[in-house]
Amino acid sequence: MKTALITGITGQDGSYMAELLLSKGYEVHGLVRRSSTSNTSRIDHLDFKNPESHVHLHNGDLSNSEQIANIIQNVNPDEVYNLAAQSQIDISLDMPEYTGDITGLGTTRILEAIRRSGQHIRFYQASTSELFGNETPPQNENTPISPRSPYACAKAYAYWMTRNYRDSFGIYAVNGILNNHESPRRGSLFVTKKITGTLANILAGKERFLYLGNIDTKRDWGFAPEYVEAMRTMMYLDNPGDYVIGTGETHSVREFVTKAFDYAGLYWDNYVKINPEQIRPNDVNYLCADPTRARCTFDWKPRITFEDLVKIMVDSDCRKLGLECPGEGYEILAKKFPGKWWAVD
Repeated sequence: MKTALITGITGQDGSYMAELLLSKGYEVHGLVRRSSTSNTSRIDHLDFKNPESHVHLHNGDLSNSEQIANIIQNVNPDEVYNLAAQSQIDISLDMPEYTGDITGLGTTRILEAIRRSGQHIRFYQASTSELFGNETPPQNENTPISPRSPYACAKAYAYWMTRNYRDSFGIYAVNGILNNHESPRRGSLFVTKKITGTLANILAGKERFLYLGNIDTKRDWGFAPEYVEAMRTMMYLDNPGDYVIGTGETHSVREFVTKAFDYAGLYWDNYVKINPEQIRPNDVNYLCADPTRARCTFDWKPRITFEDLVKIMVDSDCRKLGLECPGEGYEILAKKFPGKWWAVD
């Protein structure tokens, strides 16, 4: 039985990765940041409190190199997926030092623990398309790195350290340079979840307006479980490398809002207000993936379209509030993913 350690197991990607690995017979260990309140809602269905469960949680923090080294030594994983980060761009503007410590140096602490262990542990680093800033789209593995936020700067440091440990010490280490990927498990502060969550609240009569910043920024949006599958595939190639993952299409925040409200039978302009305080300084305007390398190397091909994704997320947030939903999103999932390995939220 293979063993994997997932940092950020309680997040969107971490929870899906745990499910994927369990479906393949892994023993899964997760690093969980200690908190006074429970933050395990995304993985509670995995029954990790059961002594016979194949999911084991360890309290730890990416700021503590001794904790990380001890966990890696005790677990002795075959694979480490570093999916933890301070990933909110807005928070990184307010807390740049903390973001650099967790998102940047945290990666180095893991890599150094792997190196010192002397074991043949494979390492996945969650990189991001935010590395590219406003470089000309579409962006691929040869696009210059030009970060425009403390979060992106920290991710750039982690990206280069991952390559450095691969080249200098022979560690099987890969960077997954993923474009935006969403799901019903997306955190509430991310714009897609904010849109669909607030829309559901409007339908339920709990909110009147949706407040947004720059709605003309463009992103390449995909479906998180597909991207998690790509992560694991990268860990099983003959040679480690770096891969851009995305759909190759770009859509604005305005388009996401329009599609979501249209799907729910509302005219968005009656409910959306622009809040200048939510407009970021030095924002990234246009990200679009060129996933040619991934397509040629391991046949990367997303199945969920932008419109599919919007429907899936709206259906999920409506259902969570006990509202009737059109249901097309769930029909799409059943059709495109028969026998899926993840739980439908």
